[in-house]
Amino acid sequence: MTDQDIASLNQPPLYWPQVGAFLEPSNGFVFRVWAPKARRVDLIFDHRPDRPLRLEPRPGGYYELMVDEPPEEGTRYRYRLDGEGLHSDPASRWQPEGVFGSSAVLHPDRFRWHDAEWQGPALDELVLYELHVGTFTPEGTFDAAIERLETLRKLGVTAIQLMPVAQFSGQRNWGYDGVFPFAVQNSYGGPHGLQRFVDACHQVGLAVFVDVVYNHLGPEGNYFWAFGHYFSSRYRTPWGDALNFDGPHCDAVRAFVLQNARYWIRYFHIDGLRVDAIHAIMDTSVQHILAELATAVRLEARAVGRNVLLISESHLNDPRVLDDQQRRGYGHDAQWADDFHHAVHALLTGERTGYYADYGRPEQLVKCLNQNFIFDGIYSRFRRRRHGAPAGSHPAQRFVVYIQNHDQVGNRPRGDRIGRLLSPPAYRLAASLLLLSPFTPLLFMGEEYGETNPFPFFCDFRDDRLRAAVRRGRRQEAAAFGWEAEPLDPTREETFRAAVLSWRWDEPNRRGLRALYADLLRARRQWPALRDRLHRHANLMAHPDREAVVLRLIRGDRLPGPGTALCYFNLSPVEVPLRDERSRRGTRVLFSSEHRRYGGQLQAIPTERLLPYECRVYGSPAWWSPLTADSAASADNGPEEPRGVR
Repeated sequence: MTDQDIASLNQPPLYWPQVGAFLEPSNGFVFRVWAPKARRVDLIFDHRPDRPLRLEPRPGGYYELMVDEPPEEGTRYRYRLDGEGLHSDPASRWQPEGVFGSSAVLHPDRFRWHDAEWQGPALDELVLYELHVGTFTPEGTFDAAIERLETLRKLGVTAIQLMPVAQFSGQRNWGYDGVFPFAVQNSYGGPHGLQRFVDACHQVGLAVFVDVVYNHLGPEGNYFWAFGHYFSSRYRTPWGDALNFDGPHCDAVRAFVLQNARYWIRYFHIDGLRVDAIHAIMDTSVQHILAELATAVRLEARAVGRNVLLISESHLNDPRVLDDQQRRGYGHDAQWADDFHHAVHALLTGERTGYYADYGRPEQLVKCLNQNFIFDGIYSRFRRRRHGAPAGSHPAQRFVVYIQNHDQVGNRPRGDRIGRLLSPPAYRLAASLLLLSPFTPLLFMGEEYGETNPFPFFCDFRDDRLRAAVRRGRRQEAAAFGWEAEPLDPTREETFRAAVLSWRWDEPNRRGLRALYADLLRARRQWPALRDRLHRHANLMAHPDREAVVLRLIRGDRLPGPGTALCYFNLSPVEVPLRDERSRRGTRVLFSSEHRRYGGQLQAIPTERLLPYECRVYGSPAWWSPLTADSAASADNGPEEPRGVR
């Protein structure tokens, strides 16, 4: 490599050559691939396999070919390395026949969008709805999902969070075994289906987040190793080899990931990225890849003129995820925070296996509501060491919390949803804790009406040894957690089919639960106290009966007053007195989770006591309340027929 070549590579990876097959305005249509392990790279079109086109070597291990006329969309191609084998493009934009098929030319800029006025979401307005495309509807496609968007908007959801849609092996998978990060899963409807879905979401006022996986790539159909040093021999993740972000040749891998993030924003109008398991992204570089990712996302957002958010999943309780880069943080907008889920789950289910051994005390939930993290540097019995760090001054809306998500449901041996574990009153209490908390809430598809169909792990690998390894791994994980149940076979189609949503809420408890979600989501928009930004104050109210535990959460002003919502949560299976008359003076009952409207027992609210697992809210008499006689219904009384968005 010459000094001139080295000079060309001194720019940050953010500005390294774009890879894939795409139109480059100044040079025509380009086929460019990073293949430093190869001495020769040939482009082979499927329709003329006997006429290979040789790519020219470029600095940094790149090879490229420029053609004057763009190939027709759908033109199939592969690469031949050193005269042997045929491999799909690592940066393939489209895999119409799946991971083992040829790559296809895509012209994503030709889609006709209808969202010119869309500006993107604000963080403090987010109500996230996690959705798996394959099980959201019986059809399992983007186009079928469009038919349900208006239902979600009416509920009060503001953003769809898609589980990973990058091309994986087979027809069914959670998505975290994606092989081609730029290609959209063919069985979901491919790239055109995703564009139609996002466009339809924006037309009804819903933002769209995509779950991206930058810690590993799926095992089946993955031939990236033949092209270059995509993987690190220094690290392994629980799911396979880690991507190479800090070893020799890592700059091109970093560039690959940064380009992928910008690709979703530019060509699919994605409003945000949810970055999977960043605790498994290994990088000892001075500038962490996650910090570079935040820079890339903000540059692309500025270029397209929309607000784009970056939310990351981390189980480290590490405030550096949110800290500004000037403070050596990553500068992400928000992060998933497991402590809330674990605290609520352990309290209400009584489970103490696995990491739930660290939870189950009411005062932990108080700490979480007041300080964001429970484990903020204190000792964890499960980990047998101290864990986490204080969250600092970051406001609560920068922490995404949930009572269910794909992991917490799907990693159970039978994929049990919380509706299988809790009584209806306890379920309503858990939902109330979520929606009245100061955090950004995430709903897992179907939880709003108490879906009981399971959501177990499933996959569709064709290699028998890999299928056997997955089954064995699931059994080992269940045993290590302390679960005795035999896991459902993730490789059977029946396991996948059982996870499809029922979309039924005509039974009283389901109908009532859906009304509760709709009403509290409306309250989040309309009650001034629930729009507070910084202050939270939660505490436990003592009772002589040791079984009785009531949590009081004050939203709005620190001291009870006209701008305050007083939220009481009876965490006990017994009725308890409510002795807080002074705080409630000048207020009225705005909400009770045990009202008949939600499937409970109450028509008139007894102000002197709380029912088992009841949540009750007091606030200004001037505020809207779903319990008033003239209150319009906030939710449908039954499942509506899909009407679609055209």
